[in-house]
Amino acid sequence: MKKFLLLLLVVASCRAKQPAPAAPAATASEPPVAASDSTGDWALAPFTKVDSVNPVAGPSGALFLDPLRRGTVKWEEKDVFNPAIVVRKGKLYMLYRAQDKIGRPAGTSRIGLAVSEDGYHFVRRPVPVLYPAEDKQKILEWEGGCEDPRVVQDERGTYYMTYTAFDGRTARLLVATSSDLVHWIKHGSAFADAYNGRYSRAWSKSGSIVSRYLGSKVVATKINGKYWMYWGDMNIWAATSDDLIHWTPVVSGPEAALKVVVAPRSGHWDSKLVESGPPAMVTKEGILLIYNGMNQRSDGDATLPEGMYGGGQVLLDKNDPTKVLRRLDHNFIRPDKPYEITGQVGQVCFLEGLADFKGRWLLYYGTADSKIAVAVGPDKPMAW
Repeated sequence: MKKFLLLLLVVASCRAKQPAPAAPAATASEPPVAASDSTGDWALAPFTKVDSVNPVAGPSGALFLDPLRRGTVKWEEKDVFNPAIVVRKGKLYMLYRAQDKIGRPAGTSRIGLAVSEDGYHFVRRPVPVLYPAEDKQKILEWEGGCEDPRVVQDERGTYYMTYTAFDGRTARLLVATSSDLVHWIKHGSAFADAYNGRYSRAWSKSGSIVSRYLGSKVVATKINGKYWMYWGDMNIWAATSDDLIHWTPVVSGPEAALKVVVAPRSGHWDSKLVESGPPAMVTKEGILLIYNGMNQRSDGDATLPEGMYGGGQVLLDKNDPTKVLRRLDHNFIRPDKPYEITGQVGQVCFLEGLADFKGRWLLYYGTADSKIAVAVGPDKPMAW
């Protein structure tokens, strides 16, 4: 049964695919278990799903002249999900993953852009803003595509996107930059220059850059002279950078194995895997990371569905971003709506976009790898 479920997830979405890492990407021993927390005064919760508008986005018949197929494709016909969120000039922008029905293995993914005045109703740009093309990244992006963006900005206002390139076999974490959210420059693998490229050849994805949430802006911030990023979709690892483009994974031990920062938990709802969510937030208590977790009933929570994705929160040390201080016992959001339970991959709430917009926290997430929904958070300032 486990093998069947894994095969189903591979075919449906590379987000859920987790092959054994290549030998150079061996994982170090698990970190000490952090103190669990059932109350989570430090956390950003609760969130309430906005049933009156959800889902806020889904598939459409929009057309795009694809440069590789040299023909018109319905680029978001199959599924629309897993968005990043940016507030710019008083409006909320959503960069989302859309799939067609013709690419392999489960439709080619491209990243689209939509804008909203209120956070609930969106007008989409008719064509994608980031997609596989005749460029240096084609070998990594074709024909699985460009997936699952997260976006932050630097002090000068340049936007940095971490996204997943999928060639149909291996997912790799890439970086792109933009000044206007429409025109993007691809910079290739986040790990290309680290350790002679050994980690750029292995499976990698889900880059959550540590940032300050300064009102509506999400600004990458240095800790001890370095930018930090949490990444990964089995364990959560860390990486550092001087420029937000070239990243070096944090390793430990004589074999330079990846240092596990957050691991799955036996007996919990996140027993199968954990995966980074929206950009991590610096608060007065520490670094708040919202993450996604997957349940495996045989070793997790037998009361929850097999393969269910929900959202958790963990607090890390501001002086040592690899040290976990607290971790919520429970998931603060999980599938319970029809559009979250049934879709390309059922039983999924996958969190990627967070914004402080017009005085309220808005959390955007993919539902069943098929649509996009929003939840409203607490009236709680998160001072840093």
